[in-house]
Amino acid sequence: MERLALLPLLVSSEIFILIRKETNHFVIQQVFKLSEQSTLNFEPFGMWLNGSLVDERTAMVTSVRRLDLKGHTLRASMVITNMDTLNHLTDYKQKHIDTITKVNYILTNNLAHYLGARVNYSIVSTWGYFNATTRRWDGMIGELSHRSADLGASPLFFTTDRIAVIEYVAMTSATRSKFIFRSPKLSYTENVFLLPFDDTVWIIIAVVILLASALLVVTALAEYRIILSSEASNDSTILRPSFRDSLLMIYGATCQQGSAVLPRSFAARTITMVTFTILMFLYVCYSANIVALLQSPSTKIQTLEDLYGSRLKFGAHDTVFNRYYFTHATEPTRQAIFERKIRQSDGSVNFIPLEQGIDNIRRGLYAFHVEQGVGYKVISETYQEDEKCGLQEIQYLQVIDPYYSIQKNSSFKEHVKIG
Repeated sequence: MERLALLPLLVSSEIFILIRKETNHFVIQQVFKLSEQSTLNFEPFGMWLNGSLVDERTAMVTSVRRLDLKGHTLRASMVITNMDTLNHLTDYKQKHIDTITKVNYILTNNLAHYLGARVNYSIVSTWGYFNATTRRWDGMIGELSHRSADLGASPLFFTTDRIAVIEYVAMTSATRSKFIFRSPKLSYTENVFLLPFDDTVWIIIAVVILLASALLVVTALAEYRIILSSEASNDSTILRPSFRDSLLMIYGATCQQGSAVLPRSFAARTITMVTFTILMFLYVCYSANIVALLQSPSTKIQTLEDLYGSRLKFGAHDTVFNRYYFTHATEPTRQAIFERKIRQSDGSVNFIPLEQGIDNIRRGLYAFHVEQGVGYKVISETYQEDEKCGLQEIQYLQVIDPYYSIQKNSSFKEHVKIG
């Protein structure tokens, strides 16, 4: 037993001890420790009696049998970006600050209670980056990889370089970070004077104008030769049988300006009246559509490429993960957004406070990258109801929801998964 006490027989180990009672009677026990420094715990497994095994386990799965950690202290590392968060971890105040940490603080406490353990928190300011100079991780990942923490109480995103040093266990709270912006007016992205009618209607309008002009030429030619040849030579108000003059008169009708010359015959006047009526209704429809379009939001910005190609200004919430993912973007469009939209010509970077970014969205023509829950909480508190209309979102980060993490190869892995 003294030799066993010196070994790291942690809670996930499978170590059997056979104690001989009689010739064909053995007692089988398992032994484990909650930590390398703690004392040995003995757990009945069964008996070997007269050539057969009598199973005395309370549950088949080892981790289920050892769920009760008997008051063992688990070390948890927690990321705090605003130190005032420590005063509001459970009172639901300032929910938009360190939101994901506050959620998982409560979950971690419940986990410890479920496992019959205590939990001791250490506070760090960042999730962790790899320092190429020291070849070490800092922040929460550093504490997990250096085995000074058992649990990562603030969940974090998957990245390929982190998989080698920590263990991802479960997704505890969904979160999404997106560009939020107010849809710009349609006139900001389109030529509204071309939008009231589609191409077919514009073609039909041109055909009507040309057809009416041609018919007027034919009728004017007939009336000019048969009826008015003697008196029309000196009357400038009479329509001459000229395609150019007819087209000019119809063009005046199209622009709702009327005409200085008019035909005299019944047929020509009928054509003129019908043409003027048709073009009047077209003009009314066109004007009404223009008024409606001037007040309509644009739906042209639907993808990240559309957003990048727009004339909107850009900004991002000043958080640790935003600074990391924007500066480490490798996909061309995302990299261009950071280099040409977020980074300014003077070298400064538009990582700004939450309230300032939300106010910039309110003013319009501004796209702000922020975590949705945090952003919409401030929007609901500061915007008028009509100002909430027309808000759009576009995904930027190419990551899945953040996961709860623990030490690599932790002996408590199954316990945390079950909890």
